[in-house]
Amino acid sequence: MFWYEADIRQLESKLSSLPPASDRVVFYGSSSIRLWTTLAQDFPQINTLNLGFGGSTLAACAWFFERVIIPANPKSIVFYAGDNDLGDGRNPEEVYLFFCAFAEKLSSVLPGIPLSFLSIKISPVRLGIADQIRFANKLIGSEIKKYSDYQYIDMTAPLLGADGRPRKDFFENDGLHLSPAGYRIWQQVLQQQARIF
Repeated sequence: MFWYEADIRQLESKLSSLPPASDRVVFYGSSSIRLWTTLAQDFPQINTLNLGFGGSTLAACAWFFERVIIPANPKSIVFYAGDNDLGDGRNPEEVYLFFCAFAEKLSSVLPGIPLSFLSIKISPVRLGIADQIRFANKLIGSEIKKYSDYQYIDMTAPLLGADGRPRKDFFENDGLHLSPAGYRIWQQVLQQQARIF
């Protein structure tokens, strides 16, 4: 996890400079969160805080929970991770176990804090592991049902075309990160489905 240390220190510095608040909706996870630079405009009705860090895995998000999530004092959490774990060759069962570790920390350290898990997207460059992504999402979705305060939000299907493949207009030219149009889809789905609103 040493690879992420500089990014985590930046987040710690960001957190230390914020005024106290008890109404923050923390967006936590990988670069799909970090690059969502329009959160405040997209959700003006809530106090958003972006704590994404680039390249992060679900394993890393669980590892740095105490250093990032606890100081943020979240009212609720919107969480996206797992994409990079699978891209790095981890299997769906491992990603599921990383989520279980994260969920266990959250429920024991911050009981009652709602969690909205955004399902792992199928991007053009990761179309070859679509079956693994779907299986990881299925495992995580089943786990989430055990927690009354947690919610699984399907962000996978809305980014697919009628042919079942990821729509290129929803992704940047790298075929991995969301385009502004892709983030608009995520915004719409969250506003329609997330219990944080």
